[in-house]
Amino acid sequence: MTYKETTEYLFDSTPLFQYIGKEAYKEGLSNTWALDEHFGHPHQNFRCIHIGGTNGKGSCSHTLAAILQAAGYKVGLYTSPHLVDFRERIRVNGDMIPEQRVIDFVEQERSFFEPLRPSFFELTTALAFLYFAECKIDIAVIEVGLGGRLDCTNIITPDLSVITNISFDHVQFLGNTLSQIAVEKAGIIKKNTPVIIGETTPETRAIFTNKAKEMNALLIFAEEEKEIISSTSANKGGRIYQTRSWGELYGELGGLYQEKNTNTLLCVVRLLRSIGYTIHDEHLRDGFSHVSKRTGLRGRWQVLGTSPLIICDTGHNTGGIQYIAQQLSELSAKTLRIILGMVNDKDIHGVLATLPAHATYYFTKANVKRALPELELQNIATRTGLKGVSYPSVKEAYTQACAEATPEDIIFIGGSTFIVADLLATCF
Repeated sequence: MTYKETTEYLFDSTPLFQYIGKEAYKEGLSNTWALDEHFGHPHQNFRCIHIGGTNGKGSCSHTLAAILQAAGYKVGLYTSPHLVDFRERIRVNGDMIPEQRVIDFVEQERSFFEPLRPSFFELTTALAFLYFAECKIDIAVIEVGLGGRLDCTNIITPDLSVITNISFDHVQFLGNTLSQIAVEKAGIIKKNTPVIIGETTPETRAIFTNKAKEMNALLIFAEEEKEIISSTSANKGGRIYQTRSWGELYGELGGLYQEKNTNTLLCVVRLLRSIGYTIHDEHLRDGFSHVSKRTGLRGRWQVLGTSPLIICDTGHNTGGIQYIAQQLSELSAKTLRIILGMVNDKDIHGVLATLPAHATYYFTKANVKRALPELELQNIATRTGLKGVSYPSVKEAYTQACAEATPEDIIFIGGSTFIVADLLATCF
């Protein structure tokens, strides 16, 4: 098979949550354990850091990987979903897994895994762990896929667990209250293993406290450490932080929400140092400054053009969109043009209520089964007070927005990871 044929096989023959949603979700770890046994428990051959949470876990995973790479470690990075190429999910020191390795994995192992009928994510996780072991990495930064307790990444024994925050997302699987969601996320807390919590609410804090006590795990609430004194947007993009322990620090990722992520990561670095990781100040600064170069991260408040200013962001739930809306409100534009699409299992009304009413909207849909039809999104948005026109594809919406924009305008593209994925695949 070619690489294209191999990925099409994976997408078509294994349930892929990224494309079809809840039908791809498999509760339980039986397949994960079976795959792990078959491949000889590859995750036991390297150290791990496990990162979960509702928002920010992707940015935190990539930034931490960049810091560790700058410190000289050979770093595996496993994240999801991908934007353009499947191989974005599995990287070693920023380099994607080779196409041929993906082909070989499927051709050599399909006779074993096909009878199991694993989900796409179960199979991808097995491939990632196997590849990391083959590459003899020092440390893997592993992002939780969905939830935590029953996520197939949860078979690892990490040096540290990180939970960025809890907000409403995937409620059909994780629960309808923040407490219920926190219980699932807290499932990655391991016995005698430190855990850092980025943000809490009164109802989630008790869940984490009780779980950490049950597991005899050192518990650190990053929000109490208050490493970040203030932050401002940098003229060249990114953010400049005034910190308690590191003075002024430049972060390449420019989203307003990165302030919370950065505070969490500074606590992570301090703890890793305390347990024997060699991370000097220059490594930390290098990692924060060169996240995209070192890890290939895209789609986090990514500036794609100027005059007009063009920005995309993968934030896709109320917790993430509220920061995006606030940051957009702080920018000066003659006309704010928003290309917006969502998937049908999100809090659509909650997201729309957060967005600026004065913007001109271009409603569209991504090329995935879960996408909310653009006309349906437009109708809901109109009732919310948002005005605009619908377009059947991201490319058409983007083309129209660019045609109507003046150099003084801002074009923002988001609402869904898949909207950003379509944008990058078809327009850049």
